[in-house]
This record gives sequence, C-alpha cells and structure tokens, in this order.
Amino acid sequence: MDSQAKERLAAIGEIAAEVAHELRNTLQVIAASAYLARQDPPASLQHILKIEKNARVAHGIVDDLMSLARGEPAHAEPVLFAEIVVAARADVSPDAAVWTDAIAPSDLRVRAHPGLLTRLFHVLYENAIGASQGRPPQISTQAWADGARVIIEVADDGPGVPRDIAPRIFDPLVTGRTGGTGLGLALARRIAAAHGGTIELAATTTAGATFRVELPGAR
Repeated sequence: MDSQAKERLAAIGEIAAEVAHELRNTLQVIAASAYLARQDPPASLQHILKIEKNARVAHGIVDDLMSLARGEPAHAEPVLFAEIVVAARADVSPDAAVWTDAIAPSDLRVRAHPGLLTRLFHVLYENAIGASQGRPPQISTQAWADGARVIIEVADDGPGVPRDIAPRIFDPLVTGRTGGTGLGLALARRIAAAHGGTIELAATTTAGATFRVELPGAR
C-alpha cells in the first residue's frame, strides 16, 4: 500500500470515529422525541418536527465529515465569526466555563463552511473544559484581521498540554486527557486545511494552553 493510500485510509478511520462521536447527541434527541411522540400521539407534531430537523443535521454531519475524508476543499462562504463562536458553544453547559471574547471588529467575517468551522471551535472549547478536571476554566477567544487573513486565538487557564505530547498533539489518537479519543484535534487540523488555513498549539504551560487558527478573511 503506497503512502497516499495509507493517508486516505487513516483519514477515513479518523472521520468515521468522529462521525460516531458527532452523531451521538443528535441520535439521542431523535430517540427522545420519538418516545415522547408515542406517549401522546395527538400532540406529537412538535416532536416529529424535531425528529425531522435532527435527521437533517445528522445527514449534514455525515456529508461534511466524509467530504474531509475524501480530501475535498470546504464549500466556503462569508460568515460572521461571532456566530461561529455562539454555535460552537450551543451544546455546552452555561456553567461549564467562564467565557471572554474579543472580536475586532465585531462584524469580523471569515470565508468558511459554517458547520465545519463550528466543529473546529467546539473541539477547542470541549478540550479546554475536559482538561480542567471539573473546574470551570477561563476560556478566552480573540479574533482579528491581519491583511487578507483572520487570526483567532483560543486560550484557557487549565493544566496545559503535556510537553511530551505537545509536538504530536494534532496526530490521531494522541491525547493528554483521561478518556479523550485523540481525534478531535486531528479533525480540527483537517478542517483548517480544507479552508486553506492552519491551526497550531501557540503556547502551553502549567497555567494553560493557547491554540491559534488562521483562516481566509471575507470582506
């Protein structure tokens, strides 16, 4: 098997595992809605609509992530970065972290696929919360334009990335978190690359970690 075939096989494995992870919450909503609809058929319309909505979400997740496995570029459009931040936290408990945002200007836009970019930042937020061992971390998101590019930094005050794995933190199955899959940051790297962007671990100490994402801007 040549190196290109091995890379494609590895990508499919990563994406398949992440599809399973991403679909878990959506399928739970579908199952719960189906159960509630059976309990009260005359009032079931709202539950059926929720099932239909989440079925569409699930279909989109599979399509989006499998396109990454095939190495396709992301279908990008101008999006408000502030909306990406809100969407990335939609499934996070309000008490899970203390958030600080500095987006300048407030209507800063990036050229991106909204769903995929939301997943990238959800990974960063989820990892910061998971690494903090039950203590709500301080998580800051800073974003600014640098010429035709947009720079975003996500920093937390958790324990940081262990130095022995920091150089490999974006490799599949490498994780510093107990119970972590080691797939989230590998997916984040693929998403950034599919947008013509980059992601890197900009800093890590025992007082926290900072990830820097660079993406195409959209005027």
